[in-house]
Amino acid sequence: MTAAPDPAARAALIAAARAAMAAAYAPYSRFQVGAALLFGDGSVVTGSNVENASYGLSLCAETVAVAHASHAGHRAGLIAVAVIGGPHGVAGTVVTPCGRCRQVLHELAALGATDPLVIAVGAQETVDIRLSALLPLAFGPGTLAFPTPP
Repeated sequence: MTAAPDPAARAALIAAARAAMAAAYAPYSRFQVGAALLFGDGSVVTGSNVENASYGLSLCAETVAVAHASHAGHRAGLIAVAVIGGPHGVAGTVVTPCGRCRQVLHELAALGATDPLVIAVGAQETVDIRLSALLPLAFGPGTLAFPTPP
């Protein structure tokens, strides 16, 4: 199992997700979300949701963060993910990654064979849960392994 971040790294990760939430572009739902990814080398990469008038084209904070991480060369070593969101940029109830984002995070985690801790932050509580518990029996790169032809 992937180690959990130490208390200082955890606090910094949550603060980074909170700062990312403030940068969200959410003019339609007004529900701003920020995400921060912590890698084994100590790097933190953030993302915020970006809505679109054609709702299906909107991007979740976690997906934006994964895209930023990939672009920066972080394709392995995902240790933890912090997610925070709420109406008008004020944390509300605990927010966990949606199903699509769970899959995107799983793909990134699978590249480094990690099971990151997901830190879901709310106004009154914080919930820690492993990605594998949020997405059991996940579809991933190993699922696509084709047998060698005879």
